[in-house]
Formats: sequence, C-alpha cells, structure tokens
Amino acid sequence: MKKYMQEFIKKIEKDLEKKQECTEKELTDLIEKIRFFQHERLIHLMVTFFFSFLALIFMALGMISYLFLIPFAFLIVFLIFYIIHYFYLENGVQYLYRLYDELKIKLPKNGVKKKREK
Repeated sequence: MKKYMQEFIKKIEKDLEKKQECTEKELTDLIEKIRFFQHERLIHLMVTFFFSFLALIFMALGMISYLFLIPFAFLIVFLIFYIIHYFYLENGVQYLYRLYDELKIKLPKNGVKKKREK
C-alpha cells in the first residue's frame, strides 16, 4: 500500500506541475482514491486498537505468569511496525487532501471547460 500511495502521489504532483487547469474528472478520480485510502486507514486503525488491546491483556496476564510476557513482547514489536505504517497512511491521506485543494484551485471558474460555440 505504501508503494501504491507513493506512486499515486508522484503522479498527481507531476500533473499539478504540468497543467494550468484541471478537469472535473481528475478531481473526482482523486476523491475516489482518497476514499480508498481513508478506508484502508480506518481498517488499519481498528486492527491497531485490537492488537493494542491484546497486548494489554497479555501484559496483565504477565502479572500472573511470566509465560504470557512472550506473546506480549511479540505483540509490542508488531505494534511498533504497525503504528509506523498507520502514521504513513495518515500523513499520506492528509497530503492527498492538500493536493485535492491545489487541484480544486486549478479548476476552471465555471467548473468544467465548455467547448467554444461557433
């Protein structure tokens, strides 16, 4: 997902540099991708909460028996990497919001370019 988001952001940035104006379709395509990334971010947040809850349970059980500290240690390592990935998604989506604002500014005043009438 990280590579996919990076490639998409590079494509949008390149389009922003080249063009003076954008189309309504480009804007709706960006909104659609933002929704996909938002969904991915939400799923990762829920999984992060779930594994944090499991880590807390194993930590509490570790007070009873030290054997429960082994899965707790694995969960903590997993959570560290998962939180790093979640923050990348969060920052990437927020950056896409800024790109959306820039694209919106480059939209023609009347919304969609009309063809010249003869």
